[in-house]
Amino acid sequence: MDEQEKMKPSTELPTTARSLPIALMRAREKVMAPIREMLAHSGITEQQWRILRVLSEHGDQEASKLAERASLLLPSQTRILQSMLEKGYVTRTASETDRRRQTIGITPKGQAIIKENLPQAIAISDRFRQALGPARYDLLLDCLEELEERL
Repeated sequence: MDEQEKMKPSTELPTTARSLPIALMRAREKVMAPIREMLAHSGITEQQWRILRVLSEHGDQEASKLAERASLLLPSQTRILQSMLEKGYVTRTASETDRRRQTIGITPKGQAIIKENLPQAIAISDRFRQALGPARYDLLLDCLEELEERL
């Protein structure tokens, strides 16, 4: 099949073996399994881990930016943050100029969870990179980022 043929709109659905949404879900489950196992020992959820990771990496930020970076819907994040506030993992500060805006920050207790899991998280990440090889691993991330930007 030449390039022009490949670019024509399809007249039928791809098989489930070649469906991008299904392939992404299968890959997500394989990727998340060791992360879920790691988090089970810490007593936090995947979503809480993503929030802590983003706050640790980017510092205090507005709730809407945090939701975007952590790939969470804002209403879900609001619920998750309430639990994290109660456990002492994060802080929430209302803006002095606009009470609807809130800044979220990581506490030392939240940062300790990152630190405790860092060696295992790095090992998991290294296994993913080794599974594909560094060049293909980076290419996969680049392709996914490009797909996100184009959609």
